Amino acid sequence: MSRVLDFNNVTVFRDKKPVLSNVDWQVESNQRWVIIGPNGAGKTTLLRVAAAQIQPSTGTAIVLGQTLGKVNVFELRTRIGFASNALSSHIPNSETVLNSVMTAIYGVTGRWNEQYDDIDIRRAMRILNEWHLSDLAERAFGTLSDGERKRAQIARAVMPDPELLLLDEPVASLDLAAREQTVSLIGAYASEPAAPAIVMVTHHLEEIPAGFTHALVVSGGQVFAAGPIEHTLTSDKLSEAFGVSVLVEFTEGRYRARFKG
Repeated sequence: MSRVLDFNNVTVFRDKKPVLSNVDWQVESNQRWVIIGPNGAGKTTLLRVAAAQIQPSTGTAIVLGQTLGKVNVFELRTRIGFASNALSSHIPNSETVLNSVMTAIYGVTGRWNEQYDDIDIRRAMRILNEWHLSDLAERAFGTLSDGERKRAQIARAVMPDPELLLLDEPVASLDLAAREQTVSLIGAYASEPAAPAIVMVTHHLEEIPAGFTHALVVSGGQVFAAGPIEHTLTSDKLSEAFGVSVLVEFTEGRYRARFKG
């Protein structure tokens, strides 16, 4: 076990206002974290720091043993898998699903003059199969449904065999069937002994896959609660963080929350 994220007093300013304030957070290689909190709480900003996409304004962020601001982030990013709608928008609609996944090896979003070996193609096809996309390998990325597109984003993120996997709302906007299929696949992947550390941002407890071990609740750009998931996602803590009375329930390995009124 090794530490993959070590944030100490991390603060991020935007337009001279703090989006994150004095965040302390540590993630170990065998942990699976979910980040949850109200809209505008700083969840995506926190994930972008973890992805080495932005640096803290103040404080120290150590990612995979490298301190941001003192490392070549382009090399560091090759060790991180990151799935988000923002990244998906850079993939050409005409790119095949196979190529949209395989190009992650070079950190590009469109096939150009890169050279791929048979082993790269075999790995990409194996990953497509794992994420129920093998029948779509030659389909154009732009023709995918929302659920297929989300799974292709995740497949692309795991293609380089990352040491850290970051998922930004991987099932947002999906219908019930697509959501449950994707949540189940993420849970199965997270349970594999060889899987990397995983951090996932979500707005809804129902979207948390089975097997996630830890939770980080953020509110107003600050850490409100953090730790083992069963001690963090409680009715009292989430009611205080969201400013409404909610009842948190845990059944058959899955969470859900409802308004208490």
